[in-house]
Amino acid sequence: MKNNEQNDQNQVPVDVLVAKLALFGATLTTIGDGIAALAAGIALQELEKSKSQNSIEQSSQSAQLEQMQKQLDELTRKLDKIERSKR
Repeated sequence: MKNNEQNDQNQVPVDVLVAKLALFGATLTTIGDGIAALAAGIALQELEKSKSQNSIEQSSQSAQLEQMQKQLDELTRKLDKIERSKR
């Protein structure tokens, strides 16, 4: 008899076990949501960094194109001058 009474006292009620499992599941879900939020933040930072780098590269390319246009204009003037001197 004593043995049965001790087993009954050592057993955890099912509703307590279910509540513990629910708490564990909610904790895992919260951790997962936190990881997802961190991943979204990192992705946003990378997008902003990429956009900034693209803007810098585009500015540099524009400056290079402007310089090339000036060089072409100068060459055109020199060619015109050479053509006029041959006449």
